[in-house]
Amino acid sequence: MSVTSERRVVASAWQRIWSFAKRALLVELRIYANIGRFVVRRPAVPKGATGFSYHKPVFTVLTIFIVLSAVEIPIIDLIVHRWPVVRIAMLVLGIWGVTWMFGLLCGYLMRPMTVGPEGIRVREGLELDVGLTWDDIASVARVRRVDEPKSPRLEETDTARTLVLRMQDETNILIELERPTVVRLPGLAPKGGDQEITALRLWVDDPKAFLDEVRRHL
Repeated sequence: MSVTSERRVVASAWQRIWSFAKRALLVELRIYANIGRFVVRRPAVPKGATGFSYHKPVFTVLTIFIVLSAVEIPIIDLIVHRWPVVRIAMLVLGIWGVTWMFGLLCGYLMRPMTVGPEGIRVREGLELDVGLTWDDIASVARVRRVDEPKSPRLEETDTARTLVLRMQDETNILIELERPTVVRLPGLAPKGGDQEITALRLWVDDPKAFLDEVRRHL
């Protein structure tokens, strides 16, 4: 390998490390921002728009994880109380873990899908936020589909490239776009970064109300 090639490899590695660190920091900040929104009851819904939840399929699972994580803290503290350094470290780690899980749940609760005068905002958890104007959208339909576990997020065929946002492997809304549209996904290529898509499949808890609101604007 030439010196130039080695430098390119090293530069690429540092770029990936920097991108990962930046993404981790942003996620951490969003955890606390979403908890703040939950405390003051201010979901991220643009003025004039209506929010639609999509968390029901995972709400019970996340709640169980949060409760179990909270229960583990005093149990582990009882086990390691003889070793102060270990005890403090485990307490900090345990509290951070519960906070992180609660912030993730708040992300689902406080960052709903939205439909409004400007278009549709498609969200998922802490990071994904795709804004589509009404000029971008060709049609919106209720189409329920259950995929195989671990199916790819980007589905490609000869004529379409679909972004799929599943909840428990299910989607119930299909949004077809007027033209290939570039959206930014969390992470690095090939699965993240700028991606060109022609459609989206997603889950909302109340698809009927979602479509009723879409018809008011589209």
